[in-house]
Amino acid sequence: MPPGLPAPVTIATVGAVRAMDADSSVRSVSTGLEPAPDLADHSAHVERLERDGYTIVHDAFDLDLAAELLDDLRRLEHELGIGPGRNGFEGYATTRVYNLLAHGPLYQQVPLHPRVLPLIEHLLGHGCLVSSLSSIAIGPGESAQPIHADDQVMPLPKPHPATVANSMWALTDFTEANGATRLIPGTHLAADSPVYGQHYDSIPAEMPAGSILVWHGSLWHGGGANTTDRTRVGIAMNYCAGWVRQQENQQLGLPLELVSSFPPALQELCGFGVYRGLIGHIDRRSPAQALLSGEHPHRMLWDHT
Repeated sequence: MPPGLPAPVTIATVGAVRAMDADSSVRSVSTGLEPAPDLADHSAHVERLERDGYTIVHDAFDLDLAAELLDDLRRLEHELGIGPGRNGFEGYATTRVYNLLAHGPLYQQVPLHPRVLPLIEHLLGHGCLVSSLSSIAIGPGESAQPIHADDQVMPLPKPHPATVANSMWALTDFTEANGATRLIPGTHLAADSPVYGQHYDSIPAEMPAGSILVWHGSLWHGGGANTTDRTRVGIAMNYCAGWVRQQENQQLGLPLELVSSFPPALQELCGFGVYRGLIGHIDRRSPAQALLSGEHPHRMLWDHT
């Protein structure tokens, strides 16, 4: 853990990343996303990720999209009968909706965000996957989540290259008072993981609605306590390397007819491609070819020999 953490401050960041190749069907969904900035901004974000283990992309999506997502999450909570969590990690005053890709086309734009996905690919490499997509609404009176690392259950010596990399979309303002994510800068380079339940000094990732926090999966962090009378709402868009098992089982949790409607880039992110021409094939065909009856060009690794 780095010594001498600063007092809580608003974390200064710069604009994000390179444009991502996406077909017109993706762009038609992503009307509330801001355009990708230039390479210099991407490089500044990469530098911060390497040094501190996190960065914040400001003005990543507009407030109309934030409002639309908030309204739909309220609908899902009501229709699915979802209430607060029942344990110390998920919280006792925090509501979560899991598997959001199964709940409507509004969420298809989230994994493909053109200002975030290139940062994730910097950490995880091309061929990374959607690990989980869920909402996290921290209600009034919630206590701070224990500090943890998102790769803490993986039996790998640390530090190691990123196996997971995650992001948090701020649908409301994130402040220290309402439960902004707590961070310990530089701990993605630590030789171990935090002791679960132990107190660690941390700083709040304060950011206005429309921002996206991105972090290395080894970074020590946790949700903050909400001492206000308003709920803090975010969308947790989590990714993993192409060779790592996903947190939510996308292949079984998403109906095939729904996945068939996804743009090819999203199908790949959900695990319907073949990682590096080798991992995940079905009789030498990609899952998309075998299960979705799609025309997806694919060659196995040994076809290049």
